[in-house]
Amino acid sequence: MPNQRDEAADDSPADLPCLEKLDSPTGSPPTVSLSSRMELENCVSNLNLAHEIVLNKDFCFKPRSPPTDSLEGRVTEMVHRAFWDSLREQLNNNPPNYSHAVILLQEVKTILQSLLLPAHVRLRSQLDEVLDMELIQQEVDHGALDLHRLAGYIISTMASLCAPVRDPAVRALRDLRDPVELLREIFHVLGLMKADMVNFTIQSLRPHLVQQAVQYERAKFQQILDKQPASLDDTTAWLQAAASEEASAATARSDSPSPDSPTAVLNRAYMSLLHWDVHSQKYPETVLMDRARLDALGQRLQMLVLEASVLLLTNAQCGGAVFSLQGFVGKLRQSVTVLLEGSHTREADLKGALLGLGETVLQLVTQAVSGHDGASLPQEKQDLLKGQISELWKHNNPVRTLIGERVQSFLQAMLQGGPAKRSPELPTPLRLVSAELAELGNAFGQIVHFNRTVFGPFYAPILRKLLFPPGEAESGEDSRQAEGEPDNLR
Repeated sequence: MPNQRDEAADDSPADLPCLEKLDSPTGSPPTVSLSSRMELENCVSNLNLAHEIVLNKDFCFKPRSPPTDSLEGRVTEMVHRAFWDSLREQLNNNPPNYSHAVILLQEVKTILQSLLLPAHVRLRSQLDEVLDMELIQQEVDHGALDLHRLAGYIISTMASLCAPVRDPAVRALRDLRDPVELLREIFHVLGLMKADMVNFTIQSLRPHLVQQAVQYERAKFQQILDKQPASLDDTTAWLQAAASEEASAATARSDSPSPDSPTAVLNRAYMSLLHWDVHSQKYPETVLMDRARLDALGQRLQMLVLEASVLLLTNAQCGGAVFSLQGFVGKLRQSVTVLLEGSHTREADLKGALLGLGETVLQLVTQAVSGHDGASLPQEKQDLLKGQISELWKHNNPVRTLIGERVQSFLQAMLQGGPAKRSPELPTPLRLVSAELAELGNAFGQIVHFNRTVFGPFYAPILRKLLFPPGEAESGEDSRQAEGEPDNLR
Protein backbone atom coordinates (compact mmCIF):
# COMPACT_ATOMS: atom_id res chain seq x y z
CA MET A 1 0.00 0.00 0.00
CA PRO A 2 1.47 3.40 -0.85
CA ASN A 3 2.38 5.92 1.78
CA GLN A 4 -0.44 8.34 2.61
CA ARG A 5 -0.19 12.04 3.24
CA ASP A 6 -0.43 13.12 6.89
CA GLU A 7 -1.58 16.58 5.94
CA ALA A 8 -4.85 15.12 4.72
CA ALA A 9 -8.07 17.02 4.49
CA ASP A 10 -10.38 16.47 7.43
CA ASP A 11 -13.41 14.34 6.62
CA SER A 12 -15.76 16.12 9.01
CA PRO A 13 -19.03 17.28 7.47
CA ALA A 14 -18.18 20.90 8.28
CA ASP A 15 -15.38 20.76 5.72
CA LEU A 16 -17.74 19.83 2.90
CA PRO A 17 -20.00 22.57 1.57
CA CYS A 18 -23.74 21.99 1.58
CA LEU A 19 -25.87 22.78 -1.43
CA GLU A 20 -29.02 23.37 0.57
CA LYS A 21 -30.07 24.37 4.07
CA LEU A 22 -32.32 21.42 4.70
CA ASP A 23 -33.64 22.40 8.13
CA SER A 24 -37.15 23.81 8.28
CA PRO A 25 -37.66 27.18 10.00
CA THR A 26 -38.36 26.98 13.73
CA GLY A 27 -42.00 26.18 14.35
CA SER A 28 -42.72 25.31 10.73
CA PRO A 29 -44.50 22.03 10.03
CA PRO A 30 -42.45 19.51 8.05
CA THR A 31 -43.06 19.79 4.33
CA VAL A 32 -41.49 16.48 3.33
CA SER A 33 -41.23 13.07 4.92
CA LEU A 34 -38.21 12.12 7.01
CA SER A 35 -37.20 9.49 4.46
CA SER A 36 -37.31 12.06 1.66
CA ARG A 37 -35.17 14.48 3.67
CA MET A 38 -32.67 11.75 4.48
CA GLU A 39 -32.54 10.72 0.82
CA LEU A 40 -31.94 14.34 -0.21
CA GLU A 41 -29.20 14.84 2.39
CA ASN A 42 -27.54 11.63 1.26
CA CYS A 43 -27.67 12.83 -2.35
CA VAL A 44 -26.10 16.18 -1.40
CA SER A 45 -23.41 14.43 0.64
CA ASN A 46 -22.50 12.06 -2.19
CA LEU A 47 -22.37 14.94 -4.67
CA ASN A 48 -20.05 16.96 -2.42
CA LEU A 49 -17.81 13.98 -1.78
CA ALA A 50 -17.50 13.08 -5.47
CA HIS A 51 -16.75 16.71 -6.35
CA GLU A 52 -14.00 16.98 -3.74
CA ILE A 53 -12.35 13.74 -4.85
CA VAL A 54 -12.30 14.88 -8.49
CA LEU A 55 -11.17 18.49 -8.04
CA ASN A 56 -8.94 18.18 -4.97
CA LYS A 57 -5.96 16.02 -5.90
CA ASP A 58 -4.78 16.02 -2.26
CA PHE A 59 -8.17 15.00 -0.90
CA CYS A 60 -8.05 12.19 1.63
CA PHE A 61 -9.60 11.15 4.91
CA LYS A 62 -8.09 10.93 8.33
CA PRO A 63 -9.72 9.95 11.60
CA ARG A 64 -11.67 12.84 13.03
CA SER A 65 -10.76 13.99 16.52
CA PRO A 66 -12.47 17.02 18.08
CA PRO A 67 -10.28 19.79 19.59
CA THR A 68 -9.29 18.88 23.14
CA ASP A 69 -10.39 22.28 24.47
CA SER A 70 -13.88 22.03 22.94
CA LEU A 71 -16.99 20.71 24.72
CA GLU A 72 -17.13 17.78 22.30
CA GLY A 73 -13.46 17.04 22.95
CA ARG A 74 -13.87 17.10 26.72
CA VAL A 75 -16.97 14.89 26.63
CA THR A 76 -15.26 12.45 24.26
CA GLU A 77 -12.22 12.27 26.53
CA MET A 78 -14.39 11.61 29.60
CA VAL A 79 -16.35 8.84 27.88
CA HIS A 80 -13.21 7.17 26.57
CA ARG A 81 -11.49 7.40 29.95
CA ALA A 82 -14.53 5.87 31.65
CA PHE A 83 -14.59 3.01 29.15
CA TRP A 84 -10.92 2.13 29.53
CA ASP A 85 -11.04 2.53 33.32
CA SER A 86 -13.93 0.07 33.37
CA LEU A 87 -11.89 -2.39 31.29
CA ARG A 88 -8.92 -1.98 33.62
CA GLU A 89 -11.14 -2.68 36.63
CA GLN A 90 -12.47 -5.85 34.99
CA LEU A 91 -8.99 -7.14 34.17
CA ASN A 92 -7.76 -6.40 37.70
CA ASN A 93 -10.49 -8.53 39.27
CA ASN A 94 -9.56 -11.87 40.75
CA PRO A 95 -10.25 -13.83 38.66
CA PRO A 96 -10.11 -11.36 35.73
CA ASN A 97 -13.33 -10.55 33.89
CA TYR A 98 -12.66 -10.77 30.14
CA SER A 99 -16.18 -10.01 28.87
CA HIS A 100 -15.28 -6.57 27.46
CA ALA A 101 -11.87 -7.73 26.30
CA VAL A 102 -13.46 -10.50 24.19
CA ILE A 103 -15.76 -7.96 22.55
CA LEU A 104 -12.74 -5.78 21.75
CA LEU A 105 -10.88 -8.73 20.26
CA GLN A 106 -13.87 -9.46 18.02
CA GLU A 107 -13.84 -5.83 16.85
CA VAL A 108 -10.10 -5.98 16.18
CA LYS A 109 -10.63 -9.11 14.09
CA THR A 110 -13.39 -7.39 12.10
CA ILE A 111 -11.18 -4.37 11.39
CA LEU A 112 -8.25 -6.54 10.32
CA GLN A 113 -10.53 -8.50 7.99
CA SER A 114 -11.68 -5.25 6.39
CA LEU A 115 -8.05 -4.38 5.63
CA LEU A 116 -7.37 -7.64 3.80
CA LEU A 117 -7.21 -7.72 0.02
CA PRO A 118 -8.62 -10.62 -2.07
CA ALA A 119 -5.08 -11.95 -2.51
CA HIS A 120 -4.61 -12.35 1.24
CA VAL A 121 -6.08 -15.86 1.29
CA ARG A 122 -3.51 -17.38 3.63
CA LEU A 123 -3.56 -14.40 5.98
CA ARG A 124 -7.35 -14.49 6.16
CA SER A 125 -7.28 -18.18 7.04
CA GLN A 126 -4.63 -17.60 9.69
CA LEU A 127 -6.63 -14.73 11.16
CA ASP A 128 -9.70 -16.94 11.49
CA GLU A 129 -7.60 -19.63 13.14
CA VAL A 130 -5.78 -17.47 15.72
CA LEU A 131 -8.70 -15.17 16.51
CA ASP A 132 -11.27 -17.96 16.68
CA MET A 133 -13.82 -16.32 18.94
CA GLU A 134 -15.35 -19.63 20.08
CA LEU A 135 -11.93 -20.93 21.08
CA ILE A 136 -11.11 -17.62 22.81
CA GLN A 137 -14.35 -17.84 24.79
CA GLN A 138 -13.46 -21.39 25.87
CA GLU A 139 -10.04 -20.12 27.04
CA VAL A 140 -11.82 -17.41 29.02
CA ASP A 141 -14.12 -19.97 30.63
CA HIS A 142 -11.14 -22.08 31.70
CA GLY A 143 -8.98 -19.13 32.80
CA ALA A 144 -6.41 -19.79 30.08
CA LEU A 145 -6.68 -16.65 27.93
CA ASP A 146 -3.30 -15.12 27.08
CA LEU A 147 -4.00 -11.54 26.00
CA HIS A 148 -0.34 -10.73 25.33
CA ARG A 149 0.03 -13.71 22.98
CA LEU A 150 -3.02 -12.61 20.98
CA ALA A 151 -1.83 -8.98 21.04
CA GLY A 152 1.54 -10.09 19.66
CA TYR A 153 -0.15 -11.82 16.73
CA ILE A 154 -2.39 -8.80 16.13
CA ILE A 155 0.62 -6.46 16.06
CA SER A 156 2.48 -8.73 13.63
CA THR A 157 -0.56 -8.81 11.34
CA MET A 158 -0.85 -5.03 11.53
CA ALA A 159 2.83 -4.70 10.62
CA SER A 160 2.27 -6.78 7.47
CA LEU A 161 -0.76 -4.74 6.40
CA CYS A 162 0.08 -1.15 7.32
CA ALA A 163 1.46 1.55 5.06
CA PRO A 164 5.16 2.39 5.61
CA VAL A 165 4.21 5.65 7.34
CA ARG A 166 2.60 3.60 10.15
CA ASP A 167 5.64 1.38 10.81
CA PRO A 168 6.93 3.46 13.78
CA ALA A 169 3.51 3.46 15.45
CA VAL A 170 3.17 -0.32 15.04
CA ARG A 171 6.69 -0.93 16.39
CA ALA A 172 5.88 1.20 19.42
CA LEU A 173 3.04 -1.18 20.28
CA ARG A 174 5.54 -3.95 21.04
CA ASP A 175 6.96 -1.94 23.95
CA LEU A 176 3.63 -1.70 25.78
CA ARG A 177 3.05 -4.12 28.65
CA ASP A 178 -0.13 -2.80 30.25
CA PRO A 179 -2.99 -4.70 28.53
CA VAL A 180 -5.43 -1.77 28.69
CA GLU A 181 -2.93 0.69 27.25
CA LEU A 182 -1.97 -1.88 24.62
CA LEU A 183 -5.54 -2.43 23.46
CA ARG A 184 -6.23 1.30 23.40
CA GLU A 185 -3.19 2.02 21.23
CA ILE A 186 -4.00 -0.93 18.95
CA PHE A 187 -7.40 0.62 18.25
CA HIS A 188 -5.79 4.02 17.64
CA VAL A 189 -3.34 2.64 15.07
CA LEU A 190 -6.06 0.52 13.45
CA GLY A 191 -8.09 3.71 13.00
CA LEU A 192 -5.17 5.26 11.14
CA MET A 193 -4.77 2.13 9.02
CA LYS A 194 -8.46 2.17 8.08
CA ALA A 195 -8.07 5.78 6.92
CA ASP A 196 -4.99 4.76 4.92
CA MET A 197 -6.95 2.00 3.21
CA VAL A 198 -9.78 4.39 2.33
CA ASN A 199 -7.30 6.90 0.90
CA PHE A 200 -5.50 4.17 -1.04
CA THR A 201 -8.83 3.10 -2.52
CA ILE A 202 -9.73 6.69 -3.43
CA GLN A 203 -6.41 7.26 -5.18
CA SER A 204 -6.75 3.96 -7.05
CA LEU A 205 -10.27 4.76 -8.22
CA ARG A 206 -9.70 8.46 -8.86
CA PRO A 207 -8.86 8.13 -12.59
CA HIS A 208 -12.10 6.20 -13.12
CA LEU A 209 -14.07 8.69 -11.01
CA VAL A 210 -12.75 11.58 -13.08
CA GLN A 211 -14.01 9.93 -16.26
CA GLN A 212 -17.51 9.53 -14.83
CA ALA A 213 -17.58 12.70 -12.74
CA VAL A 214 -19.44 14.96 -15.17
CA GLN A 215 -22.36 12.61 -15.75
CA TYR A 216 -22.48 11.60 -12.09
CA GLU A 217 -22.55 15.16 -10.72
CA ARG A 218 -25.06 16.25 -13.33
CA ALA A 219 -27.38 13.35 -12.46
CA LYS A 220 -27.06 13.95 -8.71
CA PHE A 221 -27.83 17.62 -9.08
CA GLN A 222 -30.87 16.78 -11.17
CA GLN A 223 -32.08 14.56 -8.33
CA ILE A 224 -31.69 17.49 -5.94
CA LEU A 225 -33.50 19.78 -8.36
CA ASP A 226 -36.37 17.30 -8.67
CA LYS A 227 -36.83 17.33 -4.90
CA GLN A 228 -36.08 21.02 -4.39
CA PRO A 229 -37.20 22.98 -7.50
CA ALA A 230 -35.97 26.25 -5.94
CA SER A 231 -32.37 25.01 -6.03
CA LEU A 232 -31.58 27.23 -9.04
CA ASP A 233 -33.04 30.50 -7.73
CA ASP A 234 -29.71 31.97 -6.58
CA THR A 235 -28.02 30.72 -9.76
CA THR A 236 -30.63 32.53 -11.84
CA ALA A 237 -30.11 35.75 -9.89
CA TRP A 238 -26.33 35.38 -10.31
CA LEU A 239 -26.60 34.99 -14.10
CA GLN A 240 -29.16 37.78 -14.34
CA ALA A 241 -26.78 40.20 -12.59
CA ALA A 242 -23.95 39.15 -14.92
CA ALA A 243 -26.19 39.64 -17.97
CA SER A 244 -27.09 43.16 -16.83
CA GLU A 245 -23.43 44.04 -16.28
CA GLU A 246 -22.46 42.61 -19.67
CA ALA A 247 -25.23 44.61 -21.38
CA SER A 248 -24.03 47.82 -19.71
CA ALA A 249 -20.44 47.09 -20.75
CA ALA A 250 -21.52 46.35 -24.32
CA THR A 251 -23.46 49.62 -24.44
CA ALA A 252 -20.38 51.52 -23.29
CA ARG A 253 -18.29 49.89 -26.01
CA SER A 254 -20.71 50.50 -28.89
CA ASP A 255 -23.61 52.76 -29.82
CA SER A 256 -25.59 49.80 -31.13
CA PRO A 257 -24.57 46.72 -29.14
CA SER A 258 -25.45 43.28 -30.40
CA PRO A 259 -27.24 40.74 -28.20
CA ASP A 260 -25.05 39.50 -25.37
CA SER A 261 -23.16 36.25 -25.83
CA PRO A 262 -24.00 33.45 -23.35
CA THR A 263 -20.28 32.72 -23.13
CA ALA A 264 -19.49 36.34 -22.27
CA VAL A 265 -22.22 36.40 -19.63
CA LEU A 266 -20.98 33.17 -18.07
CA ASN A 267 -17.38 34.42 -18.01
CA ARG A 268 -18.47 37.66 -16.36
CA ALA A 269 -20.52 35.68 -13.84
CA TYR A 270 -17.54 33.50 -12.95
CA MET A 271 -15.27 36.54 -12.64
CA SER A 272 -17.70 38.05 -10.13
CA LEU A 273 -17.12 35.06 -7.83
CA LEU A 274 -13.55 36.26 -7.23
CA HIS A 275 -14.94 39.46 -5.69
CA TRP A 276 -17.95 38.00 -3.91
CA ASP A 277 -19.14 39.51 -0.65
CA VAL A 278 -18.08 36.92 1.92
CA HIS A 279 -21.12 37.74 4.05
CA SER A 280 -23.61 37.16 1.23
CA GLN A 281 -25.81 34.09 1.58
CA LYS A 282 -27.03 34.21 -2.03
CA TYR A 283 -24.18 32.20 -3.51
CA PRO A 284 -25.16 30.38 -6.74
CA GLU A 285 -26.07 26.78 -5.95
CA THR A 286 -24.19 25.34 -8.94
CA VAL A 287 -20.86 26.78 -7.72
CA LEU A 288 -21.40 26.32 -3.99
CA MET A 289 -19.20 23.24 -3.77
CA ASP A 290 -16.24 25.35 -4.98
CA ARG A 291 -16.93 28.39 -2.81
CA ALA A 292 -14.03 27.77 -0.43
CA ARG A 293 -11.62 27.37 -3.35
CA LEU A 294 -12.96 30.46 -5.14
CA ASP A 295 -12.88 32.56 -1.96
CA ALA A 296 -9.24 31.56 -1.42
CA LEU A 297 -8.41 32.49 -5.03
CA GLY A 298 -10.19 35.82 -4.59
CA GLN A 299 -8.15 36.60 -1.47
CA ARG A 300 -4.95 35.63 -3.26
CA LEU A 301 -5.96 37.83 -6.18
CA GLN A 302 -6.50 40.80 -3.88
CA MET A 303 -3.05 40.30 -2.37
CA LEU A 304 -1.45 40.13 -5.83
CA VAL A 305 -3.16 43.38 -6.83
CA LEU A 306 -1.90 45.10 -3.69
CA GLU A 307 1.59 43.67 -4.15
CA ALA A 308 1.76 44.81 -7.77
CA SER A 309 0.44 48.25 -6.74
CA VAL A 310 3.20 48.65 -4.15
CA LEU A 311 5.79 47.59 -6.73
CA LEU A 312 4.41 50.09 -9.24
CA LEU A 313 4.48 52.96 -6.75
CA THR A 314 7.98 52.09 -5.53
CA ASN A 315 9.28 51.85 -9.08
CA ALA A 316 7.68 55.18 -10.00
CA GLN A 317 9.25 57.05 -7.06
CA CYS A 318 12.63 55.32 -6.92
CA GLY A 319 13.30 54.70 -10.61
CA GLY A 320 14.44 51.58 -12.42
CA ALA A 321 17.97 51.86 -11.03
CA VAL A 322 16.83 50.78 -7.57
CA PHE A 323 14.73 47.95 -8.96
CA SER A 324 17.71 46.63 -10.89
CA LEU A 325 19.81 46.25 -7.72
CA GLN A 326 20.45 42.60 -6.91
CA GLY A 327 18.07 41.16 -4.35
CA PHE A 328 16.00 44.35 -3.91
CA VAL A 329 12.83 43.14 -5.62
CA GLY A 330 12.93 39.81 -3.79
CA LYS A 331 13.23 41.49 -0.37
CA LEU A 332 10.51 43.98 -1.29
CA ARG A 333 8.08 41.26 -2.41
CA GLN A 334 8.81 39.18 0.69
CA SER A 335 8.07 42.15 2.94
CA VAL A 336 4.83 42.90 1.12
CA THR A 337 3.67 39.29 1.42
CA VAL A 338 4.50 39.02 5.12
CA LEU A 339 3.02 42.37 6.17
CA LEU A 340 -0.18 42.04 4.14
CA GLU A 341 -0.86 38.39 5.02
CA GLY A 342 -4.30 38.05 6.57
CA SER A 343 -5.09 41.78 6.28
CA HIS A 344 -7.84 41.26 3.69
CA THR A 345 -10.53 40.29 6.19
CA ARG A 346 -11.03 43.73 7.76
CA GLU A 347 -10.54 47.23 6.39
CA ALA A 348 -8.92 48.42 9.63
CA ASP A 349 -6.36 45.59 9.46
CA LEU A 350 -5.47 46.53 5.87
CA LYS A 351 -5.02 50.19 6.81
CA GLY A 352 -2.62 49.31 9.61
CA ALA A 353 -0.73 46.81 7.47
CA LEU A 354 -0.23 49.35 4.68
CA LEU A 355 1.03 51.99 7.12
CA GLY A 356 3.65 49.56 8.41
CA LEU A 357 4.46 48.47 4.88
CA GLY A 358 5.18 52.07 3.83
CA GLU A 359 7.82 52.35 6.58
CA THR A 360 9.35 49.02 5.62
CA VAL A 361 9.55 49.94 1.92
CA LEU A 362 11.37 53.17 2.75
CA GLN A 363 13.85 51.25 4.91
CA LEU A 364 14.51 48.77 2.11
CA VAL A 365 14.99 51.57 -0.41
CA THR A 366 17.39 53.43 1.92
CA GLN A 367 19.42 50.27 2.60
CA ALA A 368 19.59 49.39 -1.10
CA VAL A 369 20.72 52.87 -2.15
CA SER A 370 23.25 53.33 0.66
CA GLY A 371 24.75 49.93 -0.03
CA HIS A 372 25.55 50.95 -3.60
CA ASP A 373 26.73 54.51 -2.95
CA GLY A 374 23.63 55.97 -4.52
CA ALA A 375 21.88 59.22 -3.72
CA SER A 376 19.27 58.88 -0.99
CA LEU A 377 15.64 59.39 -1.90
CA PRO A 378 14.57 63.03 -1.30
CA GLN A 379 12.36 63.55 1.73
CA GLU A 380 9.42 64.74 -0.33
CA LYS A 381 9.54 61.55 -2.40
CA GLN A 382 9.76 59.45 0.75
CA ASP A 383 6.68 61.14 2.19
CA LEU A 384 4.86 60.82 -1.14
CA LEU A 385 5.67 57.10 -1.48
CA LYS A 386 4.63 56.35 2.09
CA GLY A 387 1.39 58.25 1.62
CA GLN A 388 0.61 56.57 -1.70
CA ILE A 389 1.12 53.11 -0.21
CA SER A 390 -1.06 53.90 2.81
CA GLU A 391 -3.87 55.03 0.48
CA LEU A 392 -4.07 51.64 -1.25
CA TRP A 393 -6.67 50.46 1.28
CA LYS A 394 -9.31 52.37 -0.68
CA HIS A 395 -11.09 50.25 -3.29
CA ASN A 396 -11.32 53.24 -5.64
CA ASN A 397 -7.62 54.08 -5.34
CA PRO A 398 -6.51 54.87 -8.94
CA VAL A 399 -3.36 52.72 -8.81
CA ARG A 400 -5.17 49.79 -7.24
CA THR A 401 -8.00 50.21 -9.75
CA LEU A 402 -5.57 50.27 -12.69
CA ILE A 403 -3.75 47.13 -11.56
CA GLY A 404 -7.07 45.44 -10.78
CA GLU A 405 -8.35 46.15 -14.29
CA ARG A 406 -5.17 44.74 -15.85
CA VAL A 407 -5.47 41.60 -13.73
CA GLN A 408 -9.13 41.26 -14.64
CA SER A 409 -8.26 41.55 -18.34
CA PHE A 410 -5.57 38.90 -17.96
CA LEU A 411 -7.92 36.42 -16.27
CA GLN A 412 -10.75 37.25 -18.69
CA ALA A 413 -8.44 36.53 -21.62
CA MET A 414 -7.51 33.16 -20.09
CA LEU A 415 -11.19 32.26 -19.80
CA GLN A 416 -11.91 33.35 -23.36
CA GLY A 417 -9.07 31.70 -25.19
CA GLY A 418 -6.45 30.13 -22.97
CA PRO A 419 -2.71 30.90 -22.97
CA ALA A 420 -2.50 31.58 -26.73
CA LYS A 421 -4.88 34.53 -26.48
CA ARG A 422 -3.86 36.15 -23.25
CA SER A 423 -3.92 39.91 -22.78
CA PRO A 424 -1.17 42.09 -24.28
CA GLU A 425 2.19 42.67 -22.67
CA LEU A 426 1.81 43.11 -18.92
CA PRO A 427 3.23 46.23 -17.22
CA THR A 428 6.42 45.78 -15.20
CA PRO A 429 4.77 45.37 -11.77
CA LEU A 430 2.49 42.64 -13.09
CA ARG A 431 5.35 40.92 -14.90
CA LEU A 432 7.04 40.57 -11.53
CA VAL A 433 4.05 38.58 -10.25
CA SER A 434 3.23 36.93 -13.57
CA ALA A 435 4.11 33.41 -12.36
CA GLU A 436 1.72 33.66 -9.40
CA LEU A 437 -0.91 35.29 -11.59
CA ALA A 438 -0.66 32.51 -14.18
CA GLU A 439 -0.90 29.86 -11.45
CA LEU A 440 -4.00 31.56 -10.06
CA GLY A 441 -5.49 31.83 -13.54
CA ASN A 442 -4.93 28.14 -14.26
CA ALA A 443 -6.54 27.09 -10.97
CA PHE A 444 -9.48 29.41 -11.62
CA GLY A 445 -9.80 28.17 -15.21
CA GLN A 446 -9.91 24.53 -14.15
CA ILE A 447 -12.76 25.21 -11.73
CA VAL A 448 -14.67 27.20 -14.34
CA HIS A 449 -14.15 24.63 -17.09
CA PHE A 450 -15.34 21.73 -14.94
CA ASN A 451 -18.31 23.69 -13.62
CA ARG A 452 -19.41 24.70 -17.13
CA THR A 453 -19.08 21.15 -18.34
CA VAL A 454 -21.18 19.76 -15.49
CA PHE A 455 -23.82 22.46 -15.13
CA GLY A 456 -24.01 23.76 -18.70
CA PRO A 457 -27.40 22.08 -19.35
CA PHE A 458 -28.79 23.89 -16.29
CA TYR A 459 -27.37 27.26 -17.37
CA ALA A 460 -28.61 27.05 -20.97
CA PRO A 461 -32.38 27.51 -20.36
CA ILE A 462 -31.71 30.33 -17.89
CA LEU A 463 -29.50 32.16 -20.37
CA ARG A 464 -32.02 31.67 -23.20
CA LYS A 465 -34.71 33.40 -21.16
CA LEU A 466 -32.36 36.20 -20.14
CA LEU A 467 -30.73 36.95 -23.48
CA PHE A 468 -33.05 35.94 -26.29
CA PRO A 469 -36.63 37.02 -27.00
CA PRO A 470 -39.19 34.23 -27.41
CA GLY A 471 -38.69 32.44 -30.70
CA GLU A 472 -35.20 33.83 -31.33
CA ALA A 473 -32.48 31.20 -31.33
CA GLU A 474 -28.99 31.88 -30.11
CA SER A 475 -25.93 31.16 -32.22
CA GLY A 476 -24.83 27.55 -32.48
CA GLU A 477 -21.43 28.07 -30.88
CA ASP A 478 -22.76 30.00 -27.90
CA SER A 479 -25.58 27.50 -27.47
CA ARG A 480 -23.19 24.57 -27.36
CA GLN A 481 -20.82 26.30 -24.93
CA ALA A 482 -23.67 27.40 -22.66
CA GLU A 483 -24.82 23.79 -22.49
CA GLY A 484 -21.41 22.66 -21.33
CA GLU A 485 -19.54 21.60 -24.46
CA PRO A 486 -15.85 21.58 -23.47
CA ASP A 487 -13.92 24.50 -24.88
CA ASN A 488 -10.17 24.97 -25.20
CA LEU A 489 -9.77 26.21 -21.63
CA ARG A 490 -7.67 23.81 -19.57
